[in-house]
Amino acid sequence: MSGIASHRASPGARAWRGFRGWRRTRPFWGGLFVLLGGAEILFTVWAPLGVVLHVGMQNFIGYLVPYVIILLGVLLWFNPAQRIFYSLIAMICALGSFLTSNMGGFVVGLLFTLVGAALAFAWAPEDPPPAPEPVAEPESAAPAPASPPSAEDPSGVRRVAAPQEQDQNTLPPEEQWRSEPPAWNAPGPGPKHAE
Repeated sequence: MSGIASHRASPGARAWRGFRGWRRTRPFWGGLFVLLGGAEILFTVWAPLGVVLHVGMQNFIGYLVPYVIILLGVLLWFNPAQRIFYSLIAMICALGSFLTSNMGGFVVGLLFTLVGAALAFAWAPEDPPPAPEPVAEPESAAPAPASPPSAEDPSGVRRVAAPQEQDQNTLPPEEQWRSEPPAWNAPGPGPKHAE
């Protein structure tokens, strides 16, 4: 079996990599906590308990607020550009669920929603890596003179030698970077003064 075929990823591994890439481009954990908080509040409203509290408009608002919170959790996943607006509305709905939906799902759903909305509010997309800067060609690099066709080259095509490139991270040879001292500092006879 060839080396390429033996290193192919299974469909499950490719799906997991795709999910990880999708998850990193949005406030995934914030949306998940908001969604779980809304679901917990909704289940406490549906609960057939004798201790279920009904405050305010008993049926309409008590069911509407958790549905809105669940919708906001889904919108945080699929429309991350509006995450700040969705997270603020989720916080307001979570605080409102304390009055309308069994003390915010007996406080558990309220806390889940508030934590998720705070995570979504604080999330920021990663900056793309900076593009590599193009390497500038040195101005003094001139092509080498062309050599005349030689006897070894029967085609008669002129060959041009490639210019020698120097690594940009090394110093030039010693002769190139040392300069001569200026003329006014040079030793020798100075100007003649009149006596």
